[in-house]
Amino acid sequence: MNKLVKGITVLICITVFSCGKNYDQIPDLPFSFQASINNQLPRLNAAGGVEVVSNNAIGVAGLILYKTNSGRIVAYDRCSSVNPSQKNKVEYVGGNLVEDKVSGAYFDLNDGSPAGAPAERPLRNYSVTINGDIIMVIN
Repeated sequence: MNKLVKGITVLICITVFSCGKNYDQIPDLPFSFQASINNQLPRLNAAGGVEVVSNNAIGVAGLILYKTNSGRIVAYDRCSSVNPSQKNKVEYVGGNLVEDKVSGAYFDLNDGSPAGAPAERPLRNYSVTINGDIIMVIN
């Protein structure tokens, strides 16, 4: 009986202390975006190219698209993962970095990961499909 009580106590402690912070999440809004890479998003033709879509009706705060050095195009919501309820937009600052000018957080466009405090979580990424010249981003 004593072992059972200790086991239950340990299990409760693990459960309570493993919950961590309750993070504010970037909303999961359905949308579909498509455009011509050559005519509307020409910077995506070269590695390291960045295109910003400022339309707030797409995702939470618009999109930021990036062509990696391996030639893959990735898409992220511009809403910073730091205090996402404020809907602060990340801004392209050069190279492969974007910054949340309000919090000072940086993110790496190669994978959306935090690249500078106070960011702890990555940007929300979206599915990208390319058919010929047309890029489609879907959530």
